[in-house]
Amino acid sequence: MEFKLMPGGTVTGEARVPGDKSISHRSIMLGALAEGTTRVSGFLEGEDALATVAAFRAMGVRIEGPEDGEVEISGVGLHGLKAPAHALDVGNSGTTIRLLSGLLAGQDFDVEITGDVSLQKRPMGRVMEPLARMGAKIDGSDGKPPLKITGGQALQGIHYDLPMASAQVKSCVLLAGLYADGRTSVTEPAPTRDHTERMLRGFGYEVKNENGVISLAGGGSLQGCEIDVPADISSAAFFLVAASIAPGSDLLLTHVGINPTRIGVINILTLMGADITLKNEREVGGEPVADIRVRYAPLKGIEIPEDQVPLAIDEFPALFIAAACAEGRTVLRGAEELRVKESDRIAAMAEGLTTLGVQNEVLEDGIIIDGGPLGGGVIYTYHDHRIAMAFSIAALRAEQEIRVMDCDHVATSFPGFDALARGLGLQLTALADD
Repeated sequence: MEFKLMPGGTVTGEARVPGDKSISHRSIMLGALAEGTTRVSGFLEGEDALATVAAFRAMGVRIEGPEDGEVEISGVGLHGLKAPAHALDVGNSGTTIRLLSGLLAGQDFDVEITGDVSLQKRPMGRVMEPLARMGAKIDGSDGKPPLKITGGQALQGIHYDLPMASAQVKSCVLLAGLYADGRTSVTEPAPTRDHTERMLRGFGYEVKNENGVISLAGGGSLQGCEIDVPADISSAAFFLVAASIAPGSDLLLTHVGINPTRIGVINILTLMGADITLKNEREVGGEPVADIRVRYAPLKGIEIPEDQVPLAIDEFPALFIAAACAEGRTVLRGAEELRVKESDRIAAMAEGLTTLGVQNEVLEDGIIIDGGPLGGGVIYTYHDHRIAMAFSIAALRAEQEIRVMDCDHVATSFPGFDALARGLGLQLTALADD
């Protein structure tokens, strides 16, 4: 599928973007391992989260739905999973394979986890190394999927200093710690999203965070609960930027998760001069939520503070478009993690910006973008959903038509993106492949 976008437009109205992907994944995983029933509302019915549902069904967990965002999970307890009949294919989902690696390292059966062509290029050594230190037996092809996990290993709690700021690695180690003897603890070089820790507590499992050391003891149990998944700030980010760059825009995004480990995109846009207001702030199921109003404002280029990088790591494709539309120069450093996402997002975004006539300079750990007029052209997404959505919103300030190729993967995180974008003011047509 490709998106064809005519230049110009104004973003107005009110919308609730789909549920948070990170929280949706974890609700299925912990609900499956809990005792009793877990009910989830607001679940993201995107391909990645559905891959997590399929994986746990294959291991004997009864899951009803999702239907209109409602899911009911009949938990089997920490030791109730069954060996799947085949390898678990998790599609494009890096979250699923990395978190599952931790959970499955402590099972008594062998299992293989694989995924699509894109996933098979992503680095898994970052989870294999700490799991091996805990006593797990896990093999991958040159540190990449498919991963083969040998069951029946006795795991030992360890302390692990994360070499990179990665919520997926942190979560993998903590989830393996549920099955380990003794305490498992991690420290991270910079704060990352803390949905795993919050949700474990919501299921009744004690997780400590003392002076930056996050720890839990093995051998406990999870109790089924109710989870209301807020709208995903990573999906909202595209429309936060869209309304900020399109003159005359005034948009209200409702029920958006504003977890403090995820609001880098709001902080960075605000530093650039965006007109963003949080309204009706509240807490839902242990997660802070707000309605976000954003109105057009002229943006200025900035040096992005490095302490904000881990808090906005998935939102940079959208932020690069904000930088392209800003007056002056924007500099990003300390973001080498972008090179090992669904694509090398620094290289892919730089290529697309160059196509549109935006001056940029690629750095090893970031990019320099000089704001200016946007032209048009054909954008290649490298099958990365966030690249596709970022260049879709760029059309609001473009002077010519933009065609965004290979948009099928948008459904991994944002089913219905094209319809919502049209409803809010983008001139977008989705074209099926011939």
